[in-house]
Amino acid sequence: MSLLILCFPGLTNAGALAPLRVDPSLLGGRAASPAAASAAAGEAVSVKPELSDGETTVRATSIRGLRTVEVVAEGEAEIVRDDFRLAANRLTYNELTDEVVAEGDVLLQRGEDRLESPRGNLVLYERVGQFESPEYSFVIPSRSEEAPGRTIVGRGRADRISLEGENQFRAEGATWTTCKPDSEDWFIRAEEIELDFDRQVGTARGSSLVFMDVPLLYWPRMSFPLAEQRQSGFLVPSVAASNKTGFDVTVPYYWNIAPNYDATIVPRVMSRRGLQLGAEFRYLTPTYNGQTRIEWLPQDRVTGEARGLGSVQHAHALTQRLHASVNLNAVTDDQYFEDLSSTLQVSSRRNLLREGRLDYRGDWWQASMLAQGYQNLRDDEPYQRLPQFVVSAYRDDLPGGAEFIFDSEVVNFRHSDDAFIDGRRYNLYPQLALPFVRPGWFVKPKIGFHYTSYDLDDPVMPGGATSITRSLPIFSVDSGMVFERDSNLFGRAFQQTLEPRLYYVNIPYEDQSEIPVFDTARYDFGFAQIFTENRYAGIDRIGDANQITAALTSRFIESDSGIERMRVTVGQRYHLEDRRVALPGESLSNFGRTDVLAAFSGRISRSISLDAAMQYNPENQNTQRTNVRVRFQPERNKVFNIGYRFSRDVLRDIDVSAQWPLGGRWYGVGRVTRSIDENRITEALAGLEYVSTCGCWAVRTAVHRFAITPDDVTNAFFLQLQLTGLGGIGPSPVNLLKRSVPGYGMINESVSDPWFGP
Repeated sequence: MSLLILCFPGLTNAGALAPLRVDPSLLGGRAASPAAASAAAGEAVSVKPELSDGETTVRATSIRGLRTVEVVAEGEAEIVRDDFRLAANRLTYNELTDEVVAEGDVLLQRGEDRLESPRGNLVLYERVGQFESPEYSFVIPSRSEEAPGRTIVGRGRADRISLEGENQFRAEGATWTTCKPDSEDWFIRAEEIELDFDRQVGTARGSSLVFMDVPLLYWPRMSFPLAEQRQSGFLVPSVAASNKTGFDVTVPYYWNIAPNYDATIVPRVMSRRGLQLGAEFRYLTPTYNGQTRIEWLPQDRVTGEARGLGSVQHAHALTQRLHASVNLNAVTDDQYFEDLSSTLQVSSRRNLLREGRLDYRGDWWQASMLAQGYQNLRDDEPYQRLPQFVVSAYRDDLPGGAEFIFDSEVVNFRHSDDAFIDGRRYNLYPQLALPFVRPGWFVKPKIGFHYTSYDLDDPVMPGGATSITRSLPIFSVDSGMVFERDSNLFGRAFQQTLEPRLYYVNIPYEDQSEIPVFDTARYDFGFAQIFTENRYAGIDRIGDANQITAALTSRFIESDSGIERMRVTVGQRYHLEDRRVALPGESLSNFGRTDVLAAFSGRISRSISLDAAMQYNPENQNTQRTNVRVRFQPERNKVFNIGYRFSRDVLRDIDVSAQWPLGGRWYGVGRVTRSIDENRITEALAGLEYVSTCGCWAVRTAVHRFAITPDDVTNAFFLQLQLTGLGGIGPSPVNLLKRSVPGYGMINESVSDPWFGP
């Protein structure tokens, strides 16, 4: 029979306590203890005033002793204060020292945290004590952006654990893991482990990482995150291999300098290339932030040369409206990324940006000053802007609902190759629009005046002018309507829309053959381009136009959820006059219509989705481009994609990718891209993933092969062991898999990437 016998405030004056009276019958017929006898006689019992805030409650089958000195509770005994609950077969509570000695089946709880032990003692107010041979588990909220709201359970056992104050634990001869009980596939074993839940950091001394009963790593001192926060320490070595670098080992050290400063020092050993040293420094303040990165290979064993990289990014808010930024990047040679990187995304970089800019943002206008250059890694080096001044404005609060748009620019173009013409360009483009927007339709007429002036160092043509001006009025009208109706498709209720759109542009012709091409190219033909004024990106060419673009879109929207399930769009541009403005070497067709564009996207069933786009040339009556991709995804971690791309006289390839369970908690991941015209595989990826039954670890391996050119092939190998709650050992192929396999899903939710770091 449970008995509530003590219930008193922790900081209560003795004189304020009412007399404690105990009915002997509540003790099951036992003789009353001296304390009970005194209480029964109506004697007042004092309480030591140096107790913690809150109420202390003792429950047990049998309770005896002197309340002002010591109370012994036996049989399903427990003592509760605030968020602490201590239960045992026997509890001895010393009121003078506020200490509890617990014996037999001891259980200490605070929220969802648990500690079990055969014997221990605890000072309640100070949260200080020791427990023998404990088993413990702590519930840690995850701060991962990929798993918001998720919690991690860390657990272990020790020879002894000491409580050293609020949220501070020290365990001797201890282990730590996030695996479930009886499924401890991995754990940290250490002579001593400190758990600091205020800083969310665990520190292990004389530690080793054990996986499947095999020690993988020994570390004299390691720190590991309890909730993905930052702390100094070595990160787990990353091991990779490729035909360019050979066997590749990186051992980073993370230095948490301050809450807003950190650095990572990265020594890297490549069996083919040699020893490379790298470092990255990051900083963040309320007014500025940035990072600096350097890499240095004193002597490449293959090329015999020193090779390096430097990168500086800095953004600074000088005032609330005035901002400055710097982005500087450099490598020692053009082949740096191609030789020392194992990913296609990095290896195929064409140039490195070097830029400094100053931006001012007003209420309805903004201005910027820019100095921009590049380090060219391949052909076609772009012009440098030294400098560029830009002023733009936008107001939509003019009388009658009119809108004012203004763009202007002054830029000085320079090129490192003397064969290119240098010069300055001045541009003004004020515009005025009067939109009419009503439910179901809109009309937006706009008129503008485009003025451009060039001051060239040399003429484009022999005997040509070095001072050129161009003035063009531009008129456009954009209009559209939206019709809606209720429909039924595949037995489900939909709202179907029919959205016609017409866009008219008029730009008179002006000869621009003597104007150089500094930063202008032809837009890629598509739906975005046919609804723009200029068919060129950049202002060195303003295409003459007297044209109408017509498009029709139909969407199917679920009536109950409002989710768009399917969309069909068809569009074409009609030229009312022949086009005459062109880029050097560009051939123009004076056929009265452009190619027809058609696109479809949507889910044709619960698990099958289709995306298709086509560009058809009505003049030659042939297809210019086709992109088709079908995705079959019945559930998470189960996806199959097949795609076909065709661009006349450019490429024709087929792409197949998938992630699929193989059985026994194994998953296969792969992708193959084959060029049909070149009869070769341009990119291939094959990988295996395994997630443990308990879900506390996963392993990923991937082989990636890509070819920038037929003679330049890179093969890379990735192997990662991911430990839930700690991170990954080895280079992670996750970003590569996400990029390569549309619809790829992680077989276990990532908590943190670096093991000992952020």
